[in-house]
Amino acid sequence: MIQLPIIGAFLEAAGMIIEKKILKKKNLNYKNYTAYGFLAIVILMLPILLFAWGLKPEAFETINILLMAFVVIVSVFANLLVFYSLKRENITEFEPTWLMQPLFTILLASIFYLNERNWSSLILALIASLSLILAHVKKHHLVLNKYIIAAIAGSFLFAVELVASKPILPYYNPFTFYFIRCFFIFIICFALFRPRINNIDKKTKLMVAAVALLWIFYRTIIYYGYENIGIVYTTTLFILSPVLMVIMAMLFLKEKPTLRQIISMIIIVACVVASVLLRN
Repeated sequence: MIQLPIIGAFLEAAGMIIEKKILKKKNLNYKNYTAYGFLAIVILMLPILLFAWGLKPEAFETINILLMAFVVIVSVFANLLVFYSLKRENITEFEPTWLMQPLFTILLASIFYLNERNWSSLILALIASLSLILAHVKKHHLVLNKYIIAAIAGSFLFAVELVASKPILPYYNPFTFYFIRCFFIFIICFALFRPRINNIDKKTKLMVAAVALLWIFYRTIIYYGYENIGIVYTTTLFILSPVLMVIMAMLFLKEKPTLRQIISMIIIVACVVASVLLRN
């Protein structure tokens, strides 16, 4: 059970690195990439669903349909914001803001679920947020550009989506839930942006397919963890991903984090770990 979220953390880090390499291409904008990425996920999941389809009658109740619709809409904005940021920012700049997602998730879970509630998470979230802001202060001036703000907003919306998903997860097989979510995200993005897949080369298509496969197993692990071992414990194990992300960025993208960014990352990770330890 514990090994699955750790594997998921590695998948998340690898997925982010590959997506950064894809988004560095000048002829591919973040809107089109969003549509391409979810199309790839939908196509790759079709054969998986022959063996993993599972849907309970409760999923068709009005309140649960509305909750799924909410998850889909929030996911569209979350992905667009994160890809917009990732298109412009280096991984070492993007990573501290992405690391806010576990804190947002724990904070929201504490607010909306009684069995997850712990007010110490509020204080720790404020400390972590302050460390993030200080990491972007240069020469006494606050440097939070629109790409960093987009990443923070995207991280928050992903946390909203994940926490909102928990009540309806028992009515779906994890693969089924992810397929339905991604199918409707693709439909919305295709209707809005009308991308042409012929505009990208074969190598990029293969990279999009590879990252789609990573996200399929990453998300199903998250859903399985939320349903079986809880939001907080699953989130704790997934905090390994930002650390792996920075290491991969240094190795494969030749990026160098600043000392301030490293300190910020350590503080945020410490806050997430402390939040979980204080809950148990």
